[in-house]
Amino acid sequence: MKYLDPKADLTFKKIFGNHPKRLISLLNALLPLSDEEQIHKIKYLPTELVPENNSYRYAIANILCTDTKGNKLCVVIRMEWSNFFEQRVQFLTSELYVDPVIKQVKYFAQYPTYSLNLINDTFKYDTPDFIHNYRIVHDKDSNKVIKGLHFTFIELPKFTPHSIADKRMMVLWLRFLTEINSNTKEIPSDLLNDPEIGKAVEELEISGFTDAELRAYDKFWDSVSVERTLLDDRYQKGMEKGRAEGMNLRSLEIAKKMLAKGMDEATVMDVTGLTAEEMKLLKAKV
Repeated sequence: MKYLDPKADLTFKKIFGNHPKRLISLLNALLPLSDEEQIHKIKYLPTELVPENNSYRYAIANILCTDTKGNKLCVVIRMEWSNFFEQRVQFLTSELYVDPVIKQVKYFAQYPTYSLNLINDTFKYDTPDFIHNYRIVHDKDSNKVIKGLHFTFIELPKFTPHSIADKRMMVLWLRFLTEINSNTKEIPSDLLNDPEIGKAVEELEISGFTDAELRAYDKFWDSVSVERTLLDDRYQKGMEKGRAEGMNLRSLEIAKKMLAKGMDEATVMDVTGLTAEEMKLLKAKV
């Protein structure tokens, strides 16, 4: 049996976009909800509630929903991290929080909005933690919270099963998202034994997709690969530019010291590699 990767746009929507019990299981497992805040029933919302930026294809709101308490929930999956994505999440969640129907009302009561962001990339290199929860808190007392917006970011590549000891469903759902891909031939029994995850695995079987869906799936990963290449290229060019600018700054500092010691311009240019124009500008500043 062959399977598709659940992190693709096509597969993720198929698994969670029309299966409320399954989505509830995922949300309760991954969001920082207390026992009283656990979700028991949801209603899907149209994704058109939040306008999409077409120039940023892979930062999409895969699923929007609301629970019986009125809380809104937004699930986003993203292949590559960027600071722009973080800004995009803030905008998207805020738009969902403010209901278009009551935007013009001067005073209104609004329910919390939770943003769950699954990132198939690493972006926090200074900590082994892979789950990052954010709230609006007082800068001196974290117990003082403004209720409204909640953000959860999960770095999927950092996850390992032994990272969590006491949250079985969190481990199972994260294993489902990180261990299954196009190379998977056999599914671990503990994933299959959970009712919702077992059904989700069945929907990943390649035999259940049409030829058109498989082409769309391949196109998605091709686009992700292209985007990753472009990001790597921009990073490499930035590094090269930074190194060049750093070398030039060192040359200027050396040139300043040589001029201060009375050395002639020709010698300074020969040693530092500065051009005549750069020497002219340097002398004007000295």
